[in-house]
Amino acid sequence: MKACLKEIETLSNAIGRPMRLMEVCGTHTVAIFRHGLRGLLPKEISLLSGPGCPVCVTPVKDVDLAIEMAGMPNVILATFGDMMRVPGGRGSLQEARAEGADIRVVYSPMDALELALKYPLKEVVFFATGFETTSPLIAATLYEAQRLGIGNFCIHSAHKLIPPALKALLDSGEVNVDGFILPGHVSTIIGKSPYEFIARVYGKPSVITGFEAREIIEGILMLLRQMAGGRAEVEIEYKKAVKAEGNPKALALIRKYFEQEDANWRGIGTIPESGLQLKEAFSGFDAVKKLGPEVPESNEPKACACGEILKGIKTPPECLLFGKACTPERPVGACMVSTEGSCAAYYKYDYKYGGYNG
Repeated sequence: MKACLKEIETLSNAIGRPMRLMEVCGTHTVAIFRHGLRGLLPKEISLLSGPGCPVCVTPVKDVDLAIEMAGMPNVILATFGDMMRVPGGRGSLQEARAEGADIRVVYSPMDALELALKYPLKEVVFFATGFETTSPLIAATLYEAQRLGIGNFCIHSAHKLIPPALKALLDSGEVNVDGFILPGHVSTIIGKSPYEFIARVYGKPSVITGFEAREIIEGILMLLRQMAGGRAEVEIEYKKAVKAEGNPKALALIRKYFEQEDANWRGIGTIPESGLQLKEAFSGFDAVKKLGPEVPESNEPKACACGEILKGIKTPPECLLFGKACTPERPVGACMVSTEGSCAAYYKYDYKYGGYNG
């Protein structure tokens, strides 16, 4: 890794200007802090966090809908644990459970299907959040529900897609990014072609990168090599896990059950074709259509800068609430809830690496 760092310094000097690189994935954000990588890079290189934390971008209304359904008679809501403390307009799932709603934490959508088998007189709703990494698992669960003829299982789909979000950021004109560190987990599913527009249309280099310190540093080096050579391409550093074509079987499963739709991203707004909804043929699995919950529109908490942080416009310490009214113990915004959230990472790690030291 020393040789990579030395070449990064040489290329940085040759390029001779500040460079802003966005790590899209929340897991990358945490790994960069944990390994202290910011402190190893030349001062000309800034690393920005992007919208790659699924908990952080799940909108208030989806949380409120989940809470509403969880409070209905004979309904069990199943969810991943990191969604429990995400603030909605009417509290959180954790608070709803404390007030009597039947909410279960599961580790897989298949666990939720097991609940439906165990409680045939209950309607089991799975709060389906996440990016392209988790959507094939949801599709596989729907396939199994069909195969077994389970009629008391449905999902509330809040899935998001990464490439449309990156296009929206680049189109906004608000974000000044020179290159992208692309997510490894998502890319195992979708491959590299969905990102090609970043280079072709916007002239920005990007590299699909793994999560070890060495892999991230090598990914940054590959970005600088592109910049120094006047190139803009999509490259794969994470070759041990990512193929150019992605995972065709997983993609086929997604296409069977879901279609793209315009989706609201927390703090960012509506992004065209950035969400997944169930196809009409499978609308019997759609919890909102099946149960008909209604909730009022709610706004983000005042002074919360989560949206600007997710877009790379601000860093967490620039938020007026950070470390004061908003902490991991008392999160105001979703970016402080998840371990992959930018605010949580900045709060946890040493300030000399860009974090928060209390």
